[in-house]
Formats: sequence, C-alpha cells, structure tokens
Amino acid sequence: MILSDREIEAAIRHGFLTIDPVPAEHLWTSTAVDLTLDATLVRWKPGGPAVRPGMPGFNIRRLLEDPDRAERVPITGEGYELQPGQFVLGYTQQAIHLPKGSRLAARVEGKSSLARLGVGVHVTAPTIHAGFGDNPDDPNDRGLPIQLEIFNLGNLTVALDVGMSICQLILEEVREAPVKGYAGQFSGQKSFTELRP
Repeated sequence: MILSDREIEAAIRHGFLTIDPVPAEHLWTSTAVDLTLDATLVRWKPGGPAVRPGMPGFNIRRLLEDPDRAERVPITGEGYELQPGQFVLGYTQQAIHLPKGSRLAARVEGKSSLARLGVGVHVTAPTIHAGFGDNPDDPNDRGLPIQLEIFNLGNLTVALDVGMSICQLILEEVREAPVKGYAGQFSGQKSFTELRP
C-alpha cells in the first residue's frame, strides 16, 4: 500500500521515517515527496580495463574513489549541463532513515518534468529497503542520502542545478517487520559533497 501525504507526515512525526531536512511544503504531492539534488556529481572516465561487477572482491565504492576511473564535479551557479547520452551519479540533499521496525520501504522515482526531456534518475535500482539508514553505532543518526543514477536519453542538453527537484520518494507499507535491515554495500554511503577528496 502506498502512503498518502498525511500518512507520510504521521510517519515522520512518530519516528517511523526520517527525512532530513524535511522538504518544503511545495515539494509534497498526494502520494510522494520530492527530494532535491545535492551539490556534487561524479562522472565515470572513459577507457581503462573492463570492470567485472560479478567477480569476488569487486567494490563499486573503491571504484568511485579511484581518480583514474571517476571524477567529482561540483555543480556551479551555472548548473551542470547534462549532455545527450551522458550518465552521472548524484545524491539527494535529504538523508533518509527507514527504521526496520517501522514496516516501511520506499521507491525513488523520476519526475515527469525531467522524464519528458529524456532524463531519468535510476537504472533498475529504485528500491529503498526497510532498514535503510540504520546506524547500529548511533540510533539517532539522521540517515543516508539516496544515490541517483542520472542519465540523459533525450536530444536536449539539460541543466542540473543544486536544490532542484530531482526525484520523488514514494513510501510503501511492508506487511511485517523484516528480520534484518538493509546491509548492502551502500549501507554507509555519504554524498559526494560530504566525501571530500
């Protein structure tokens, strides 16, 4: 079941969900909350040997920190011009926490205003699992930003600006509290802005 705006507000109020900072009123719709784009992107550098995601020891976070493979790009006041066919990684300004006992999960989806220009925000990875943002060392942690896979399939160059509505968060009820929370390789992710070179 998808939560309505009133149910999302109640979940935040009762501690079943954290969105930090809480988006402004104009970013709410009947069944979703818009999230905004953080100030730094990462783009992959072409060339080099092939990467092998299925092999033991493969680590995408290490690859992101390799200056021969990836580069951080701050978004300036002019915006970042996403060219046709280009792909970058970005983060939301908001951190999300879905305590596993809250029986909530979420999906991050694109905005129709961007989609109609050919811009998407995820490549088959929309699920924000129950337990996302859990920090066993600090139960009061504000959560984690959501990493976005931003691509331009259109013919127009599209400017990406810091703080623009980049995606929408859709909350869903989980039938029962899961045994374990999210513990994937991105469980400790920080935004590119927070990860200073």
